Amino acid sequence: MKLDPTKMKDWEIAEAAEANMKPFTQIAGELGLREDELIPMGKQLGKIDFVKTYERLKGNPDAKYIDVTAITPTPLGEGKTTTAMGLVAGLGEINKRVVGAIRQPSGGPTFNIKGSAAGGGLAQCIPLTPFSLGLTGDIDKITNAHNLAMVALTSRMQHERNYDDARLAKSNLKRLDIDPDRIEMRWAMDFCAQALRNIRIGMGGKMDGFEMDSGFQITVSSEIMAILAIASDLADMRERMSKIVVAYDKQGNEVTTKDLEVDGAMTAWMADAINPSLLQTIQGQPVFVHAGPFANIAIGQSSIIADKIAAKLGDYLVTESGFGADIGFEKFWNLKCRYSGLVPDAIVVVSTIRALKMHGGGPSVKPGMPLDEVYTKEDLGLLEKGCENLVAHIETVKKSGVTPVVCVNAFHTDTKDEIAMIRKVAEDNGAFAALSEHWMKGGEGSIELAETVIEACKAKSDFKLLYDLKTPLRDRIELIAKEVYGADGVSYSDEALEKAKAFEADPDADKLSTCMVKTHLSLSHDPDLKGRPKGWTLPIRDLLSYKGAGFIVPVAGAIKLMPGTASDPAYRRIDVDVTTGKVKGLF
Repeated sequence: MKLDPTKMKDWEIAEAAEANMKPFTQIAGELGLREDELIPMGKQLGKIDFVKTYERLKGNPDAKYIDVTAITPTPLGEGKTTTAMGLVAGLGEINKRVVGAIRQPSGGPTFNIKGSAAGGGLAQCIPLTPFSLGLTGDIDKITNAHNLAMVALTSRMQHERNYDDARLAKSNLKRLDIDPDRIEMRWAMDFCAQALRNIRIGMGGKMDGFEMDSGFQITVSSEIMAILAIASDLADMRERMSKIVVAYDKQGNEVTTKDLEVDGAMTAWMADAINPSLLQTIQGQPVFVHAGPFANIAIGQSSIIADKIAAKLGDYLVTESGFGADIGFEKFWNLKCRYSGLVPDAIVVVSTIRALKMHGGGPSVKPGMPLDEVYTKEDLGLLEKGCENLVAHIETVKKSGVTPVVCVNAFHTDTKDEIAMIRKVAEDNGAFAALSEHWMKGGEGSIELAETVIEACKAKSDFKLLYDLKTPLRDRIELIAKEVYGADGVSYSDEALEKAKAFEADPDADKLSTCMVKTHLSLSHDPDLKGRPKGWTLPIRDLLSYKGAGFIVPVAGAIKLMPGTASDPAYRRIDVDVTTGKVKGLF
């Protein structure tokens, strides 16, 4: 059956491709994995035993390491995962031993606007339905581990209120004296549920809990998800789990999961989640899927564990960072590479003519609304102006010491002159450039991109981090704001400034990296500022402590840890064929 993306929806393409996909054991065997290293979960799906596999392979040389990032996207996205899957297929098309590593999608965007992040067209990760609907259960495990900490916290508060010290002592508990106004965690669920951002819990009698303000955050923003993304092994995860700060006591001291004696049980929930899942592209190349934190409100990377295994199994490893180079790549550069010790050989910056025209001043692009005709007709003036955004991302990548590859993710409405303009802008600014038609043609359509990436991997690079951990917190924030976002400076709310000073005085300050939170829709904090904004200041309104993950998290703008569901969400079009039992409507 010929798969035609112009006539078929993504789920229809995936369903047709899955009829001929390789069994889990075959794809694992082709990678060189042994039977005792596999954890099958049905014919098409399974996990890899990280400990056994890495112990056997750790002496192997590392693959060439390639990260896929992007320009500042429209709300529709510009095809980063699609490009990553296309590049994996393209490298496979020219007989390179290649492995992909991407994030697990969140239920929030899957059932909302953005979709499941499996890629699209002929550049997808399959099987689509399990990939999109829980996969091998890691996000459910994170939800349970996170909420177990909240159970431990709220029950302890109730018992400390109801019991005197003698009664507490009989239960081998000491009084933690938790401040109900300084609770750092919220409950977690993996949907976009704005109605649960702010709630009141514990109402009723004294046996119904401790009454206080609370709320929910989306699971993929949980510190436990960040820990899964950056943990090096189970022992590292166990140690990090004990350092999660859940609250402060009335004297201002940290109250951790270790203080609540819940860290071991939380790790028990996560013990199997340490093992990455193994899937494949439509054309049968292996893809590890592990961890799934958002990039605008979290670290935005697939796991270090998956990369460590994949780097030992192939000659080329393709991973992907969330959103644009200002947040996704910046965190890959200064967080993931810092923790993993892996050094990238090439960085792909995905661009689309649609997005660049928007940055040049084109009309608003909104999900579910028809595109203005300016996006489907040639307009070199608008495109040239919008290329300022592309140049900003090229410059960001070059500051890491790696030469970027600008990928023009082709749409059928793009013209030769528009494509030529992007190539020229990229090359004039010291980047490689390649056109890729992976959405339409799969691996065959991404051969030019694959060959360009191979050339980029041969280029001389001098990878370096943007800041040292001894750099004071506010100096780091200013470095990121100026060097990556293009801000003139940084301002702080009174609360954020007070917290920044306290974090800088913390003896653990030089052990913690900086994980920024801001919008993905602009280089700035304001999603309405397109292109390459000038003359602005980055406002930090709050700072969060993720000591288990090893982060201080500055929050810029009006970002929320619980996104909202839109008026026309994807779940309206997702259903099941009651005859075959197959899910339809996913994208």
